Amino acid sequence: MIDHILLDLIGALRDAFEEALLEQQAVEERFQVDVFLGDLSFETSYSLPGESNPARVRADLTLDWPTWSQSAYRSWSIGEPPAEPPELVIGLAFRLQRLSTRPDPASVLAVLDEEGPELGPEHLERTAPTLEQVFEHTGETVSALEVSYQGSIRLEEQMLEDPTRLDEQIAGLARWVASALVRLTDLDLPFLPPEEDNEHA
Repeated sequence: MIDHILLDLIGALRDAFEEALLEQQAVEERFQVDVFLGDLSFETSYSLPGESNPARVRADLTLDWPTWSQSAYRSWSIGEPPAEPPELVIGLAFRLQRLSTRPDPASVLAVLDEEGPELGPEHLERTAPTLEQVFEHTGETVSALEVSYQGSIRLEEQMLEDPTRLDEQIAGLARWVASALVRLTDLDLPFLPPEEDNEHA
């Protein structure tokens, strides 16, 4: 069995999001390795219960474990204090998709916090929204809007020795994501009807 703090944190995230009554999107979990640089990344997506497939509103979560963090973690694991503690880079994107008209970004930003929850000593920082438009062969335009939050956790020695120290903050992240998804879903936006999902997927 592989013992690694990244796997511990992935497990804690899964548990926290399930306890927040969020549903994982089908076939949306990925664990990837950059064979050239050695970076590790984990991606997953969650939505509120009862959403269509694909979900109209979802949260995409990304954890990045860079090569230098792995080197620092290995040094700590063999008893050699690293020059810098390893960091876990976190990306969180709220995606509203399958919109029949272009949404007003201001109305979406109005229901989202300027800062995300605190993870370690820092908060997740919100970035500018991204708007996508796809022009279908039928002449219809399908839009999507994405708002992202970025941040990182410095894994100090106490956290490396006991990753459960982060459990409460991870649980807080899951509750915050659930609350944001509810607010976004409550917006009066022109989504395409669920029965058209296969046609526009």
